[in-house]
Amino acid sequence: MTIRLLIADDQELIRTGLRLFLQTQPDLQVVGEAADGREALAQAAALRPDVVLMDIRMPRMDGVEATSRLTASGASSRVLILTTYDLDEYVFGALRAGASGFLLKDASRDRLLEAIRVVHAGEALLSPSVTRRLIQDYATRTEPLRPPTRLLAALTPRERETLLLVARGLSNPEIAAHLVVTEATVKSHIGSVFAKLQLRDRAQAVVFAYENGVVHPGGPG
Repeated sequence: MTIRLLIADDQELIRTGLRLFLQTQPDLQVVGEAADGREALAQAAALRPDVVLMDIRMPRMDGVEATSRLTASGASSRVLILTTYDLDEYVFGALRAGASGFLLKDASRDRLLEAIRVVHAGEALLSPSVTRRLIQDYATRTEPLRPPTRLLAALTPRERETLLLVARGLSNPEIAAHLVVTEATVKSHIGSVFAKLQLRDRAQAVVFAYENGVVHPGGPG
């Protein structure tokens, strides 16, 4: 299966470098480029890429806004934020906007390839450092959040436990070991959680869990 890519970055040299490198991979195809957020939205609508490599700081419309509008449109394209800036406002803004991953531009080529394939597969690329910072961010809240009882009532006890483990940044193999089940069972639980809570991927699951008080930083959830 070929993964169709759209590169959105305001620097032509970066777009060209990424395109030349990515096209050396037999399973990747760069179908388009965009120099700003508005162009990225237009290109995504016309080309329907599987994954959009989205820069943050771009003219006319930044990557966070473009990501928000793209995911709100119902497009199937997944967004991998690729940026120079490792700042909280960008990390959290991108995740809340619906991005499926966040990667710095100084990452290795192998890490970039892995990120693209992971995001395309429906997983989320959340590094442990990003997950820790997300936890710390919600730990600073002064008012406790009330979980959305109606939504959570639809989850089985095992599905809720799975959501808590996803929110803590555990991988599928780690969740399987914790619950003493197979990875296939974990994938089934996660798929059910996503469907019932109307979530796209792990990134949205993590944000949902902390924003709604499903899991509490430093506690068992």
